[in-house]
Amino acid sequence: MSSVTSQIPQNMLFRYRIDCRRYDEKWTKMLELPKPAALPNFWTMGRGEPYAEIRLAWSMEGVYVWARVKGKRQTVWSRETQILDSDGIQLWIDTRDTHNVHRATKFCHWIFLSPAGNGVKKDQPIATMLKINRAKEDPPSINRVPIKISSENRKTGYTVSAFIPSLCLSGWNPDEHRQLGFNYLVVDRELGHQPLAIGSELPVAEDPSLWSSMRLMDD
Repeated sequence: MSSVTSQIPQNMLFRYRIDCRRYDEKWTKMLELPKPAALPNFWTMGRGEPYAEIRLAWSMEGVYVWARVKGKRQTVWSRETQILDSDGIQLWIDTRDTHNVHRATKFCHWIFLSPAGNGVKKDQPIATMLKINRAKEDPPSINRVPIKISSENRKTGYTVSAFIPSLCLSGWNPDEHRQLGFNYLVVDRELGHQPLAIGSELPVAEDPSLWSSMRLMDD
């Protein structure tokens, strides 16, 4: 379930608001979130069907992520040493939903998930937090504890399941802050980029004013 606000910031782009459902089950490997947890994709409107599906849910302990990429013919390409060139899912979370600044604060987080690229054979998943370019201050929680992740790789695509503990998210406090800044980007060398709403023509990776809003729902 998503809604679109009528606010138009100075960059003349619509700001979208997405609802994120609560999920209090314990994370297990390849945990598949229910279909109502699926996020919309505004970028592909009029461009055909998206190749990736992203589902998100929250609990007091952190954020659950489930993603599936389909339609591939080539093997996933991912390397720990070349994160930004690797296939995978990039997430941005601002625990204060600040849209009046153009540089990330300590409440802004950049997370990368990939189904492969780790281990001796490069066949194990990657889950890590990255520093945001030009940030005023890095979050003190960056990579404080490991992000849990598992994956399934197939000839036609892959599935990733992950849990981002609240200790990784500086300022995480759903009791007081029910609205977050949020953005995602799926990167695939074969299939191209699938952003949530805004493409690479704007500096969305480092400017939290360009991110959408996410409302944490109890139902």
